[in-house]
Parts: sequence; structure tokens; C-alpha cells
Amino acid sequence: MNNPILLEVNDLVVHFPAGRAGPFGPRQIVHAVDGISFRVPRQSTFGIVGESGSGKSTTAQAIMRLVPITSGRVRLGDDDLTELRGNALRKTRRHFQMIFQDPFSSLNPRRRAGDLIREPLDLLDVGSAIERDERVEELLAAVGLPPEAAMLFPHQFSGGQRQRLVIARALSTKPDLIVCDEPVSALDVAIQAQILNLLQRLQRELGLTYVFISHDLGVVQHLCDQIAVMYLGQIVELAPAATLFGAPQHPYTWSLMAAAAPAGNLRNSLKQQFGLRGEPPSPINPPPGCRFAARCPFADERCRRETPKLSIRAPQHFVACHKADEVSQAGQRIMAAA
Repeated sequence: MNNPILLEVNDLVVHFPAGRAGPFGPRQIVHAVDGISFRVPRQSTFGIVGESGSGKSTTAQAIMRLVPITSGRVRLGDDDLTELRGNALRKTRRHFQMIFQDPFSSLNPRRRAGDLIREPLDLLDVGSAIERDERVEELLAAVGLPPEAAMLFPHQFSGGQRQRLVIARALSTKPDLIVCDEPVSALDVAIQAQILNLLQRLQRELGLTYVFISHDLGVVQHLCDQIAVMYLGQIVELAPAATLFGAPQHPYTWSLMAAAAPAGNLRNSLKQQFGLRGEPPSPINPPPGCRFAARCPFADERCRRETPKLSIRAPQHFVACHKADEVSQAGQRIMAAA
């Protein structure tokens, strides 16, 4: 994809204080995100996947400036979001919006749908009063809700309809970037497909750019152009979707694929070779070397001592693994035998 870059994240670090280790112990730090970098072209969808605790949602919140950034840079077009404060940040927010996982908890239950869609326009002082009302009608139609839905309260909608309402609100300021944090995980499978199709249609019609956070490989494979796999605050593999699913090279990526594979011989073989063992290390005290080493069947002493760098392995394909060749060959043997 040759579109110009809209979002650029450089060496992003987000650490949170976690109290002391005992009454007189040192202050502890949660390493939620530890030095990740990526770029997202305009009108594309960038996926971030990983299990709970991998740092993907914290990354989304940092991009949105909803959590403090410890270090690093987040640029949106010509704006350095990490430098913006106060009124300058508020004015820039019209260019980037967010869709949250649970549509019900992100909607004020005491306000009608039309007011909820209009709220960002009011807060950011976008357009005249008449233009705002017209925008509400336009957005309801765009997401497939009838005009009379504007008078309803959130509890009067189904889960899928509430997510359509949240999408309409995110679109209200005509943003360039929408960050989607697990936007379909709380919905039934049939409704998930409808929402994903809606997001794709809106992207085509409006030229939107998405950062899409998910733990579901099937969803990101369907929607995303490029995918980053995160583990314990770091990106361990980054590639175009077709490359990632066709020839993954990190054992954690293979582990996620094993968990998502349909029941049968292929899944059994993948889980036998790559199935996750044990629990991830604590983000308060991440181990030296590769953070996946304790759960990796390929790890050796070098993996436990030396942190692998995210390096290019093929065109647009980056992997942080000392054993990438061995891992890739093992996975491809299983796929070829299936």
C-alpha cells in the first residue's frame, strides 16, 4: 500500500506505578508497553493482537492520549500528539476518535441517542446548531439506524444497535483515524459480521483509517491490512496480514494460530508443537532476554539472556526471535502435512 502515512508510533513506552513491594520495599512499575513502533498508512486497517495483558489496549489508549505516555512519540499527520496539551489537544481530538469494547458502558444511559451522537460536535464546537442536527440524521442513516432512533435511550437498543450508535458518534467529527478496541468481542457472532461489514463499508466510503485491537485472529485476518502481534508489552511480529497468516515466524504467533484453528488433526498438531504452556511473566518484573522464553519450546540459553530485536526477515515482515528459522520450518512442516 503506497498511501501516505497517517499515524506514526515511535518507541512508545507506557509504565504505570504499582505501589511498593511491601511497606518498605522499592516502588514497583508495570511495564504495560515497552518500546513499540509502527506506521499506519491512510485508508488502511492496522491490527494489534495478543492475549490479555499483552498491552494492546494500553497502546490504543496511549494513541488516544487517554493514559500518560512515559516516553516515545505518537504522530497523527503533522501533529505530534505527545506534545499537545489543553485546548490544542482538545481541538485535535476531532481528527481521532475511539470505539470501545462495551457499547453500553461507553454510552450515558440518561441521554437520548441523538444527543449522544451530537455530543462530540457540541464539545468540540463543530458546525452550527442546524448543521449538528443534520449531521445526526446523516450519521444514523450511515450506520443503518432509522431517524426515530434519535429519540431512544441506550437501553432501548440491542447490543448490535448500540455499537452502531457508538460508531455513529465516533464518526460525528469526521475523523481521519478511528481506534477500535475490541469493538465486536461483546457481540454475538452473527452481529459481529454485520458490524465488521459496516466498518469496512464506512472505510471505503469515507476514506477512514483504523487501528483495530483484538484477541480474535479470525477477525483481524478478515479486516486488517497489516498486523502486529504483541506479547507482554512488546511487538514480537509485524507483517502484512497475508504474510502473517501464510508464513508466521514467531512461536507466539503460531501459538495464537493453534488456539484459533478449527478442531481436527491440524489443530492437534499445532497445539502439540506450539500450545501455550504456563502463565506469562509479571509485567511488574519482566524477565531478561526474550519475554516469551519461559513458555517457548524452542528457547535456549541465548533466548533467556539476550533480548531479540524486531528485525526484518522478509519484505515488510519483522520478527523478534532468535529461533525464527527453526520456528518457521517447524510450523510449515505441520501445515504441509495437514
